[in-house]
Amino acid sequence: MSRHTARARSGQDRTGLYQEITDKIIAELEAGRAPWVQPWGTAAAKAPLAMPKNAATHRRYTGINVLILWGAVIEHGFTGQSWLTFRQALSLDGHVRKGERGTTVVYADRFTPEDERRRAAEIGYEAQAIPFLKRFTVFNVAQCEGLPEQIVAVAPPAETSLILPQAEALILATGVDFRIGGDRAFYDPMHDFVQVPPPQAYFEPINWHRTALHEVGHNAVIRIMPHVAELARLAA
Repeated sequence: MSRHTARARSGQDRTGLYQEITDKIIAELEAGRAPWVQPWGTAAAKAPLAMPKNAATHRRYTGINVLILWGAVIEHGFTGQSWLTFRQALSLDGHVRKGERGTTVVYADRFTPEDERRRAAEIGYEAQAIPFLKRFTVFNVAQCEGLPEQIVAVAPPAETSLILPQAEALILATGVDFRIGGDRAFYDPMHDFVQVPPPQAYFEPINWHRTALHEVGHNAVIRIMPHVAELARLAA
């Protein structure tokens, strides 16, 4: 295969995959599933919020694959964020359950053909790498049978604190009744408390801090309003 033909075919593959992924995301949005919009997990997803990973290699998926796999978890109600190829499931003495349909993910990289390396070395120019895009079909471990228990078991949320000490001190200084739990963030004016989901439920730690301080702000406004009204009365 010539370098020109390889690049042309690679470009066609990329265009086709881009269109497939675009169509998939549009379908998810039209169905009301957009797990990357809300900064924390919801009851719609049975799996604990985490980055999707390969159960055999333990490598995390990246880029567009994260959105694809999150969408699949919510769409099908999978209970975990771990994935395997058909062959990886077999290598772990398990198998994909009959009738299960996989999810397509992509892998992009570059390679330099050996003949290109040789020509470059002979002529004295820099070898040109050819970009390529490959598709893989993966299956959630919930779609498999016979896998080792340590692969199937859903890992509990991390216990390490993700709250910045400065933010924790600020919240404590306000005196607000601050509660962590559930899958909703809100201020309850009737019972005068703030509640936000736990930090590990958020896609990014910064979003927990933004949400927590936003809700604490609602409480602060309610607390200072009587004082503002009294100052206004005295100034009148």
